[in-house]
Order: sequence, then C-alpha cells, then structure tokens
Amino acid sequence: MDIYRYDESFREKGPKRIAGIDEAGRGPLAGPVVASAVVMSGVERIKGLRDSKKVPEKEREFLFLEILSCCLDVGVGIIEADEIDRINILKATRRAMEKAVKDLTAEPDFLLIDAVSLPSLHIKQVSPIKGESVSASIAAASIIAKVVRDRLMRQYHKAYPEYGFEKHKGYGTKEHMDNIQNYGPCPIHRKSFDKVMDLMLPLK
Repeated sequence: MDIYRYDESFREKGPKRIAGIDEAGRGPLAGPVVASAVVMSGVERIKGLRDSKKVPEKEREFLFLEILSCCLDVGVGIIEADEIDRINILKATRRAMEKAVKDLTAEPDFLLIDAVSLPSLHIKQVSPIKGESVSASIAAASIIAKVVRDRLMRQYHKAYPEYGFEKHKGYGTKEHMDNIQNYGPCPIHRKSFDKVMDLMLPLK
C-alpha cells in the first residue's frame, strides 16, 4: 500500500493542511503517554517511513530527523503517569493527542488519527484502524511520538536506574516486573494498572 497515496486522496478532496496523529506508550506500566501531530508537505517522500513499531531504534532516530527537516509542522503532547492514573489511559491518550494538535503552529483543516476519535476538536477527522500502516502522516507521527517517549524514558532511567527503563522503556518485561516486585513502584509507575497493583500486594 502506498501510504503517501492515502494522504493524497484526502488532499484531492480539498483539505491541504492535514495532520497525522499517533501515540506511543499506551501499554507500558510506567512513564508517560506521548502523542504527536505531524503535517506533511505532500511533496517530499521519506524513504523507509513506516509504522514505528516496525523500525529499529537507530533507524527511528534517523527518520525522526528526516521528518523534522521536511514536514510543515510538528506538535507533541505528553501526559504523565499521575494524570493517567487519575483519568485512565484512554482519556489520557486523547488528551495527549489534543495537546499535540494544539502544539502545532497553525490549526490543521483535517485530522488523520490512528484508531481514535477526538470529538473535542471541531476539525474534520478520519480514524483508520492501524493508521500508521496506511497513512504517511500517521506513520510520521508514530515515529516522532516513539522517539520522544524513548528519550524521556532514558532520562527517567537516570533518576530510577534500578528499574532498567533505558532498556524496556516501561513495558511489562519479566525484568521490569521483577524489579517492581523487588523495589516497589516508583513515582512514574502507573499505579492504576492491574499488573502494577498486583505486584504491590504483599507476598503470601
């Protein structure tokens, strides 16, 4: 599938300033959820652009710089773990996406959002399933969100080195879960998540 052609099919109908929106970090047990909104020019094609989950880390860093160098606009929204605990991960994801759109320098006239709708934003929008695999602008947003979040988790690793955030980025690996069991949760753990709560219970 030509992910650039998907975006172009909407431009042909009128909207020119199309923002692709995606997030990184819905599933981890720790750290923020990060969303990005990316407005592509519709002219440049970035070689290798695809879903961030299918891109090795070093290549993601390269694509991150390529996107920043040729896109028209980029916005980022970050919701930390304590707010995720207060409002739940779906609402936090939507809030991060809303913040990413508002972080753009100018309001887009159309949104392509990966599998989520944003009714609070009165902008025309489409929410394709697995959007990062069908839309160039959503794929670009997935790269930006993933790289920003990974960098944040490396910073958190410096504050809480015993948890290994630099390696697993907060996801529920065996090593991470063992560390929660051994040290208890730290301030960036999502204490509303069942897996974290279960590990907080005393051993019988």
